[in-house]
Amino acid sequence: MANHKSSIKRIRQTESRRLRNRYYSKTARNAVRRLRALTDKAEAEKALPKVTSMLDRLASKGTISKNKAANLKSSMACHINKLAANA
Repeated sequence: MANHKSSIKRIRQTESRRLRNRYYSKTARNAVRRLRALTDKAEAEKALPKVTSMLDRLASKGTISKNKAANLKSSMACHINKLAANA
């Protein structure tokens, strides 16, 4: 167990940040999963900006890397474009 006040506080901060990051990461993963499950192009195009901004926010805060956010956004855009080809 930590002996210094600052290290005790740091442990508290780390735990609360870990839980917050875990919540937002899981929420974003579920949003991406829901968007990939969509088969209607109009509905998918409507959901894309919300999911994109969520991923950008996570990347700017350092919860996920900027590269991962870019890769996810790119794959979702490809998914939506393929929906157009099938329709």
